[in-house]
Amino acid sequence: MYRFKIFVTLKKGVLDPQGQAVKKSLQALGYQEVQEVKVGKYMEVDLEAESVDVARERVKHMCDKLLANPVIEEYRIEQAEFEPVEG
Repeated sequence: MYRFKIFVTLKKGVLDPQGQAVKKSLQALGYQEVQEVKVGKYMEVDLEAESVDVARERVKHMCDKLLANPVIEEYRIEQAEFEPVEG
């Protein structure tokens, strides 16, 4: 079993109204040092595969097809330690 962490963010130059709202709110709370906030998505995907390379390629396909919008978003994939949980 393999676990991957997926970080999806807007591409540079794409307007991030949610990030702007968070930035303004932080500054209103007194955090004037905040210069920029980007809001994105974080996901973890666990999957079975014959190798880590096959698993990573499958996750990349998932990102390209569903998890990220390639027109406005970019993503980063990291392999994570998988620790089975006993029920």
